[in-house]
Amino acid sequence: MSSNGRFSSPAAAAVVAAIVTATIAAAPAWAAEAVFPIGSRLGLVPPAGMIASETFDGFADPGKDAAILIAVLPPAAYGQIEKTIDTEVLKKQGVILEKREPMQFSFGKGFLLTGRQVADKTHYRKWLLVTSAGDFTALVTAQVPEQDKAYPDRAMRAALASLSVRAEVPETEELSLLPFTVGDLAGFHIDGVLRGRALMLSDRPNTAGSGKPAAEPDSEAHLLIAAVPGGPQEPDDRSNFARLSFSEIGGLRDIQITLSEPLRISGQSGYQTMADAKDARSGADVRVVQWLRFGSSGYLQMVGIARTDGWTATLTRLRAVRDSIDTK
Repeated sequence: MSSNGRFSSPAAAAVVAAIVTATIAAAPAWAAEAVFPIGSRLGLVPPAGMIASETFDGFADPGKDAAILIAVLPPAAYGQIEKTIDTEVLKKQGVILEKREPMQFSFGKGFLLTGRQVADKTHYRKWLLVTSAGDFTALVTAQVPEQDKAYPDRAMRAALASLSVRAEVPETEELSLLPFTVGDLAGFHIDGVLRGRALMLSDRPNTAGSGKPAAEPDSEAHLLIAAVPGGPQEPDDRSNFARLSFSEIGGLRDIQITLSEPLRISGQSGYQTMADAKDARSGADVRVVQWLRFGSSGYLQMVGIARTDGWTATLTRLRAVRDSIDTK
């Protein structure tokens, strides 16, 4: 899965569809305004009683074990799921398929499945909605205990039929999903967020779905910021730890370390590593910096990569971001 919650391949999408083993049928969309879970481009009008979850993309009524989950998959996943999800596939997952029907949204076509499943001795009504939304595939699953009367089929179908797509997620929303704050983006754009863990910044605006051409990846500056639990317990172990962490940075070859030293970062103990290298894909000359900032229960890893030409100006911007980060 990527920093925005997307699965990296159609095969992964098919696995997800088999695991969730859900089904959906639809009704006319409600006139009410769609609610978007924090950080999600997908939203809908939830049935009365469900609220947006703070721990996953979707909606829940924990007291009734009822939920709607939303996932974003690659665009090619739609065709693969459409071909592979059938009665026999669902039956292997314990789902009895009752109905399959097409569905049309303003942003693309879809299909809905509805059925029932027994899991942990509980009987559920299950729904699965799969839609093609241009630059991604939307997978929306829902389940409600079969005996529950608070969420009748008509209400669930109406909620799912209200699925909406927004062009982009506000930066403040995406950043709110992280265990740290960034006070200065220094001209970088958010390229992806992994809820509760990591932020990827780049010089390229996230143009997914905008129709705008994207810059070549090897021509951009990138900065990854990740909050990681654990880390070295003793200061004497930090040098070796930094070396091992640096060796795990992907996409580089012909790496030559030029600087490796302890460094105070925002008043905390840290370690700085710099290197010259080549981009593994294009062969372009790049420079790399890794900053580790150690805390009591974990550490921040910051990795910046940019072409050698223009590195001095880029490094100034990378440092500005680094120095503006604070843990929550």
